[in-house]
Amino acid sequence: MSTGTVSKRLQKLKAKIEQNPKHVRFEDLDKLLRGYGFAVRQPRRGSSHYVYKRGQWLLTVPYRRPHIREHYVKEALAYIEEIETLENKGPVLSSS
Repeated sequence: MSTGTVSKRLQKLKAKIEQNPKHVRFEDLDKLLRGYGFAVRQPRRGSSHYVYKRGQWLLTVPYRRPHIREHYVKEALAYIEEIETLENKGPVLSSS
């Protein structure tokens, strides 16, 4: 999904998470990452870690209540910023 098609609801959720990364519910981060095109692999027997992948970006997030640790939230936001930057640049044309 390109950032040009990111819904207003997703933009609001991202802004809310950026304002307070210490108090983010797992469900909110999951919704944000899926909205930005990350595929999720749910944990198998005995694990609580969810794996999100999109292209070169790989993020492992442990399911934790009531809030996810700030480190994981900031890492997810950094990946989203990278994706937005790359998508807004467009293809690089060589001058040969």
